[in-house]
Amino acid sequence: MDNQEKELQCCVTTCGLPLNAEYWNNQYKNNEIGWDLHQVSPPLKAYFDQLENKNISILIAGCGNAYEAEYLYSIGFTNITLVDIAVELVNALKEKFSNTSIKVIHQNIFEHLGQYNLIVEQTLFCAIDPSLRKNYVVKMHELLKENGKLVGLLFDKEFEKQGPPFGGCKCQYEPLFSPYFTFKTFEECYNSTKARKGEELFINFKKKLKNE
Repeated sequence: MDNQEKELQCCVTTCGLPLNAEYWNNQYKNNEIGWDLHQVSPPLKAYFDQLENKNISILIAGCGNAYEAEYLYSIGFTNITLVDIAVELVNALKEKFSNTSIKVIHQNIFEHLGQYNLIVEQTLFCAIDPSLRKNYVVKMHELLKENGKLVGLLFDKEFEKQGPPFGGCKCQYEPLFSPYFTFKTFEECYNSTKARKGEELFINFKKKLKNE
């Protein structure tokens, strides 16, 4: 990745402010994350509950307050990596999970290296500028092991105000993901929270190999 790409990924603007590490750090410092559920998302909880192999490697990219990681660890998953760009948040998570095996990394996800069986998508896709969505798809594909899965939630709505969060619909997402993933599930959530009912898509995408 060259310097121009890194600059693009770190400095997209919203309302004149750069969507970079400083922006996100201030959002968490000032508790201005309006889409934070303050709990593990019910659709993801249901998905985690049916997973049998507790040894899989899991990445939560743009992890936010990491309720998903806390829940996963509580039910026996130990190989969990969290990545976020906001240093204030990362330091708090490092302290919170200091007595666990959960890894917490302060990093731009586009610069992260690793290989995972499962990547959990919970509001990272909607937090980055839509111009970077293709970059996101390529990076998630790169970070997954063979037969790895990208599982999580995408907003199925447009927002009136300038993002983040940035919305969209299935018809926009499908052509982005289809060259890189096989869709196992791609449908409206039946078990969203009341506030998000009818506004979320649940995705379970399997990494495509070169010959698929």
